[in-house]
Amino acid sequence: MCGICGIYAPGGDLSPLAAMNATLAHRGPDDAGLWTDPEAGIGLGHRRLSILDLSPLGRQPMASASGRFVLSYNGEVYNFARLRQELAPLGHTFRGGSDTEVLLAAIEQWGLARALSRCVGMFALALWDRRERSLSLARDRLGVKPLYLGRLDSGTSGGNGGGVLFGSELKALRRHPGFDAGLDRDALALFFRHNYIPAPHSIYAQARKVLPGEIITFGPGGETRTRYWDAEAVWRQGFAEPYTADEGEATDALERLLTDAVGLRMLADVPLGAFLSGGVDSSLVAALMQKQSAQPVRTFSIGFAEAAFNEAPHARAVARHLGCAHTELTVTASDMLGIVPDLPRLWDEPFADSSQIPTAILCRLTREHVTVALSGDGGDELFSGYERYPWSLRAHRLLSAVPGPLRRLAYALLRLPPKALWGLLPRGHKLRWRLDALGVDGFEALYRHFVSHVKEPNALVPGAREPGYAAALLRPLGDTPDARRAWMSLADILNYLPDDILTKVDRASMAVGLEARTPLLDHRVVEYAARTPMHLKVRQGQSKWLLRRVLYRHVPPVLVDRPKMGFGVPLAAWLRGGLKPWAADLLSPAALRRQGILDADFVARMWREYLAGEDNWCHCLWDVLMFQAWLGHEAAASAAGEAAP
Repeated sequence: MCGICGIYAPGGDLSPLAAMNATLAHRGPDDAGLWTDPEAGIGLGHRRLSILDLSPLGRQPMASASGRFVLSYNGEVYNFARLRQELAPLGHTFRGGSDTEVLLAAIEQWGLARALSRCVGMFALALWDRRERSLSLARDRLGVKPLYLGRLDSGTSGGNGGGVLFGSELKALRRHPGFDAGLDRDALALFFRHNYIPAPHSIYAQARKVLPGEIITFGPGGETRTRYWDAEAVWRQGFAEPYTADEGEATDALERLLTDAVGLRMLADVPLGAFLSGGVDSSLVAALMQKQSAQPVRTFSIGFAEAAFNEAPHARAVARHLGCAHTELTVTASDMLGIVPDLPRLWDEPFADSSQIPTAILCRLTREHVTVALSGDGGDELFSGYERYPWSLRAHRLLSAVPGPLRRLAYALLRLPPKALWGLLPRGHKLRWRLDALGVDGFEALYRHFVSHVKEPNALVPGAREPGYAAALLRPLGDTPDARRAWMSLADILNYLPDDILTKVDRASMAVGLEARTPLLDHRVVEYAARTPMHLKVRQGQSKWLLRRVLYRHVPPVLVDRPKMGFGVPLAAWLRGGLKPWAADLLSPAALRRQGILDADFVARMWREYLAGEDNWCHCLWDVLMFQAWLGHEAAASAAGEAAP
């Protein structure tokens, strides 16, 4: 795993490339490489975390055997050995043992799009074609690895037609003196709705995220965008054409797929382990690793003093049953609070999923022992595991039964100040937040409402116009409960999974030079899950039914069947306790008015009502705090004349 960056500015200045590359040193602490062609105006940078072929033969940027292509690549092609066997009879020879060399040969043989379609892996890459004088940027199918694209105008690039920058993280773009780091207020509104910024948007107006499964090419003919894999198309086709295997055949087929996906991700020339929470997904990954390992698999978990958040005993029990070599760390509130000031540097743009804190601690612990760790991310999205799915279906059914006039009257009552009514009721603020959905029409809009933090973010960011919500633009899959469940999964696969879950794990792991691999997001598993009928995903109220059938072949149900706990932190207690002075300072109305970005009165009301117990603004306040902390980090970096690495 690595970090990549580059500049494409014909006739422009390539000298900032080295500084851009240096900002990504944490992603690739083992080596650094630069390649430039000043005449063409192209420069590629690479920071290397050595996983496969630790020799200099794996260094990047790497040229293809013919010399036509130059590649800077962040990721792993897990089936590279199989591709190598396929390419060798076609006349390709290989000097080393890296997947980068195989990927270049595949591109020479089949072209970029067809080569990527044959790859099983996670990646973000930049490919320079010397013959066509074109730069292509591409990202893996599910968005496991990040890739940002920035724009330069002709005045700052030094050329006649402007130019583009790219990087694994925004800090690489920020380091270029010609990059305009002006905020995108519309994207900020999206952040306050979701607690992350969905692709293709970023916090900067002049930077965008490359979409999962997308190839963007720049060259003499202009800019083109293509998709070599489309999650929405795969999911819709799978739902329309489900397979008809019986339960036993379906379980066997899924276990074969998952075993191969896990086995491919166990290939490494460095120590390897797994994150283990003791839940269904991570336990299944650990079980299939141990099934294919002659030695005890290294597993890692963290525990908390607060029983409501502590999954460590469950992880320990699963590890003991499987025979894994388990490492566990008990974390205190002070341990977690100590990470909070560093969050803006790690996540690089506003990001407010509070589970980023224990994730960062888990990655740090894991990196002390191994260089690669497998995770169980993706199981909830693919196999309908989130509790909000059945909850949303029940809520829609109940709300739809309320006559329109009564719904409108009830919704009007919700506009009353919380203290006047809701503060007088037991658990009144929670009831108010639930009933607020009375003003929403349609199932898709209702789900968007439930997953939103600030329901009207334009009011918090004056002057913002919230961009279209990708999931809301999707055509419904149907009006049956099964269709709505499948639609919610698709909405999360396109938004929540890449822009929250995978972003969280990528930044937390790469901050310490740890490669995280996600076998459940092997695209072959995703395609299989798309065709899995809902009665094999959810049965008698139990989610992830088919995944559990595979897991029970290796781990007794008693060790993993329990209510989903998540990877949360006691935010409410922190904001009223240890973090209160820090929060009060960042939420200062005077400071907010000076900044002129957020509505200071809106923020002050949230803080006041939260402290008084009148309304449950906890997570919305965390969003504001993460933005304010990020803004402070940006100001400090600007004052220092650089984007802090």
